[in-house]
Amino acid sequence: MANISISRRTVLTALAGAGAAALVGCDAARRRTAAPAVAVPDPLLVELEGGLGVLRGAGRQTIPRSLATADGRAIYGTAAAGADTAFFRVDTATGHASRRVALPGRWTPQAVSADGTLVALTADEVGVTEGRPGGRAVTPVLIADAGGVRQRLELPGNFVPEAFTDDRGGLFVLEWLPPAAPDRYRVRVVDLATTAPGPLSTRAKVPVPPGAEEEMRGDGRQAVLAPDRTTLYTLYTHQDDHRHTRDLVSGRPGNVHAFVHTLNLVERWAYCVDLPHPFGAGPASCHTTAVTPDGRRLFVADVASGTVAEISAQELTVRRTATVASGAGLAHSAADHDRLFVGAGPTVRTVDLARLGVAAEWPVPERVTGLVLSRDGARLYVGQPGAVSWHDPATGAELGRAAVTGLVGLRGLAGTA
Repeated sequence: MANISISRRTVLTALAGAGAAALVGCDAARRRTAAPAVAVPDPLLVELEGGLGVLRGAGRQTIPRSLATADGRAIYGTAAAGADTAFFRVDTATGHASRRVALPGRWTPQAVSADGTLVALTADEVGVTEGRPGGRAVTPVLIADAGGVRQRLELPGNFVPEAFTDDRGGLFVLEWLPPAAPDRYRVRVVDLATTAPGPLSTRAKVPVPPGAEEEMRGDGRQAVLAPDRTTLYTLYTHQDDHRHTRDLVSGRPGNVHAFVHTLNLVERWAYCVDLPHPFGAGPASCHTTAVTPDGRRLFVADVASGTVAEISAQELTVRRTATVASGAGLAHSAADHDRLFVGAGPTVRTVDLARLGVAAEWPVPERVTGLVLSRDGARLYVGQPGAVSWHDPATGAELGRAAVTGLVGLRGLAGTA
């Protein structure tokens, strides 16, 4: 769900030659000639300039062209091995890397199953929320686990893997249209037994009829997995004149500017929760979403307008909205049972979920690049360029700070649950 934001494709070539142990050794050698690194209380998944990384105590580990599991316990990494790809799994609690297996050709991990056992890889690094792929008539996809290749697909068209079905028998993908010069996309599911892409079902568990599949042109801003790992929520903005499947089936006009695409990984249906104005009217980067630990509520914040919306995960409806403090900059969020934390620019705000109003606000030295709550709720980690600090969530008081060279953002918690 630890909830890991999936808003970036993942993640030093130092690993290519000698594995994770060599990288840790190099870090230790550097520390002998530099100031001691500050220990981070909780293991963190971070995005570094060199790829996905783990902060574990005073240690730092970077893994290139990689992808973390939903629970943050492992990272699947890749490295060039001649004309092939070395593929391995890293235990984020210990830093131990599994035996490397060779994948024929060059591959990058794009999606990992909710149970953390299967990985879908493609030849490029364009992820679901990272722009559009180049034109192509066929998309090769490799399905692998820690033991090696399990299946190779040759999908006719232009596809980007998004997630596995809960039973690992299907792969949700974005199909970009037209394949040679893509400008829009739709969500489909590939049956791994037949290798055939097909439409999803509606929320009523009825297959979407021909011609009624939604085609989207906007920005996939951010994706979060529900804590029980059965539902994937993706926030989309700038969907001018977009029509949902329900509108296409009924003949109703559609014109929404932002919505949450809800993908049920168990029953293979999708449903879009429309967000009211002003969501989607401002920059996509000012929007952020977070789910509560019990999975019952999803919150979307637009810092440009200062608007927050609460969505019921059971009803898939917007229950209420409120206008809180506005801001500017790339937005990030995290939630517990009672509070929503929103960071943008050099400011962090706490929104009280009972009244949906700002309860606290505090500055940080530099712009926020990510927010992560510790599992016990005692620390709120705030990413900033080149550093991570941790704060008392109730007061904002800084409890500690560690310099992290090349830190781009915080991704979630690592290690054991």
